[in-house]
Amino acid sequence: MSRPTRRTALRLGALAAAAVPLAGATAAAATEPHFPVTDYGAAGNGSTDCTAAFRAAIEACHAAGGGRVLVPAGRWATGAIRLLSGVDLHLAEGATVLFSTDPAAYLPSVRTRWQGIEVHNYSPLIYAYEAHDIAVTGRGVLDAQGDNQHWWPWKGSGQFGWEPGMPHERDDWELLQRWGAEGVPVADRVLGAGHYLRPSFIQPHSCRNVLIEGVTLRNSPFWNIHPVLSRDITVRDVTIACHGPNSDGCNPDSCENVAIRRVTFATDDDCIAIKSGRDQDGWRVGVPSRHILIEDCVYLSGGAAVAIGSEMSGGVSDVLARRLHLPLDPELDEASVGWILNVKSTPTRGGYVRDIRVTDVTAPGWTYVPFEVTFQYAGGTGGEHFAEVSRLSAARWSVPGACEYPVRIRARPQAPVRDVRLSELAFGAAAQDIHLESVTDLSLHDVTVNGKPQEA
Repeated sequence: MSRPTRRTALRLGALAAAAVPLAGATAAAATEPHFPVTDYGAAGNGSTDCTAAFRAAIEACHAAGGGRVLVPAGRWATGAIRLLSGVDLHLAEGATVLFSTDPAAYLPSVRTRWQGIEVHNYSPLIYAYEAHDIAVTGRGVLDAQGDNQHWWPWKGSGQFGWEPGMPHERDDWELLQRWGAEGVPVADRVLGAGHYLRPSFIQPHSCRNVLIEGVTLRNSPFWNIHPVLSRDITVRDVTIACHGPNSDGCNPDSCENVAIRRVTFATDDDCIAIKSGRDQDGWRVGVPSRHILIEDCVYLSGGAAVAIGSEMSGGVSDVLARRLHLPLDPELDEASVGWILNVKSTPTRGGYVRDIRVTDVTAPGWTYVPFEVTFQYAGGTGGEHFAEVSRLSAARWSVPGACEYPVRIRARPQAPVRDVRLSELAFGAAAQDIHLESVTDLSLHDVTVNGKPQEA
């Protein structure tokens, strides 16, 4: 691996040690001003609408210069929550926040990004815009209440409750893609009421110093933790459980200085997907994701443990993932995670992926393709705007369970994947050999497939 990766490791190590200012501040929570939502009219009976009480507590906390908005044990029904600078939304153990499934509870529309394209859409369930020093912490539960009757049918899939004649997101998604390709001003890209693009669960947008710690997220309408155009973000000791459509766990999107630590994922889509905008709209914004640390995470189910893309037109660089565990489910006799690392793009997306390192992985169950790089994501075969992919490395992987291809890289001669370093990888039950198309400067050291040493 090239020397920039070592610099990246040192940079990310410093980030992990420093975390963000709020992370240190939470240790002194007892001395912070506290703003219990009950002081503002909230009732934890699971039915009283507490939206106004949450808003009033957050505004009071912000006006006082910051502190903790406390959610005690109980069941708290609410619509959209908007965080302001200096506010730590803290859920006590035994607290469950139940988010409304009425789309009107997430209006007016706010500026967001939907699958890599900017738009004004329904508010994420917890949202912040141009805020600093914000947090969502505690041992409580955030339940979006998505299911096959609420939010998920908008996907337009019978698997998630949609039936012919019901509304779905496809028309809105096609419209948004056209707006992005044609450069329609973002101010004129207004959906929301009467439309069907599902909101993300937690989204800090254009924020700095963000902490998400300790909470459990359940049943998101769409992506779970989705920071956009933000920096200095820590996500740690969080549990994410959602088996709905597009249930990505944590998607840093054009973000810088991100630490994701000790998170447990049980999703149907990618557990972590690092993104930076889609196609023309991603090039227009032009902000990469970089300096990202992932460590000590557990992956119970999902697409990829770590994905890069597919919306990565602004570029992704300097990612270090280490000590990842994909446990074996004794009831299924398999893991339910398709990839350990999946770098995915299309021939139209552009951008770059550089300096990605994944080390110290245990995956005793089934995986589809543990290490993959592809320009053929979602059937993409036409186009000549390839991403530049270089300096990828994997080290110390134990993958004794079944897989299809241990390593598969499918690039094009006009855009080869460059500088791939694989060392101390053991694949115990692969159906196919390592598959490589258009790879330059490949290094294999102590790599075995079904007990057989591999050579470059």
